[in-house]
Amino acid sequence: MTAIDVRQLTKEYGGSRVLDGLTFSLAPGQVTGFLGPNGSGKSTTLRLLLGLARPTSGTALVAGRPYAALTAPLRRVGALLDADAAHPRRSARDHLRVLAASNDIPAARVEEVLDRVGLTDVAGRRTGTYSLGMRQRLGIAAALLGDPDVLVLDEPANGLDPEGMLWLRGLLRDHAAAGGTALVSSHLMHETARYADRLLVIGGGLLLADQPLDAFLADRTARVVRFRSTDGERLAEALRARGHRAVPGEEGAWSVPGARPEEVGAIAAAEGLGVLELRAEEAGLEDAYLALAEGTGAHRGRQGPPAEG
Repeated sequence: MTAIDVRQLTKEYGGSRVLDGLTFSLAPGQVTGFLGPNGSGKSTTLRLLLGLARPTSGTALVAGRPYAALTAPLRRVGALLDADAAHPRRSARDHLRVLAASNDIPAARVEEVLDRVGLTDVAGRRTGTYSLGMRQRLGIAAALLGDPDVLVLDEPANGLDPEGMLWLRGLLRDHAAAGGTALVSSHLMHETARYADRLLVIGGGLLLADQPLDAFLADRTARVVRFRSTDGERLAEALRARGHRAVPGEEGAWSVPGARPEEVGAIAAAEGLGVLELRAEEAGLEDAYLALAEGTGAHRGRQGPPAEG
């Protein structure tokens, strides 16, 4: 079963192509991180998926149908594109009540989602008095209101404090564990790596990568073992004799690209050398993303409307 299906999606603004034949599909039970530089087409993709703009060509479907063709769409897909979507003079509770009524959602659900996002105590306040983090939580509450299978979130961690990020991470993982699908656009690489199962990376309107997170990292980063020994030079020579490359660093530390800690430890033991430090370091998502971006020119993006991401 496919929750989100995008096929040959193309969008042009005034002769400038913002998306160019984008194709991907997302299955239930996964959180997908959606990455790309400003101007890459991320926001355009989400707007097309949610029926807020029309494609020049191609299709973007949720549960096999265009968003505009869904009955009570909040029950099928929950979205957060703009933290300022609520009227500033309306309370959070009233904002959600209006949304619930328009989608035939029981009013009791409003209190459930307010509690889930931690806004119950301030639900009667005007949203214009809310901080950015509180407005983000309200936007997520609106996305959860219809208990949808699909979540589409654009930069949901903006304005959240560390506790809020931990909460969001758990919410996304719980949603996927229950069989839901989440597509999350973000520029926070470190945070994305903590919740994403899969990554979509676009640049210049083109799909650059569509892989499980682990595979994306493995394809673009290398393992490095760092060690300090009672005789670093001798251990380095022993490693070189066995086909490894040992590179000296600061304060007696050495690096061995492509090795595993157990290999270095076994060689040190065979040579009768003491090991003072032995650890593996793997590059993170930001390093892997930058390696891809530099190799494809994705960091340059394409020119489009100023607000497009």
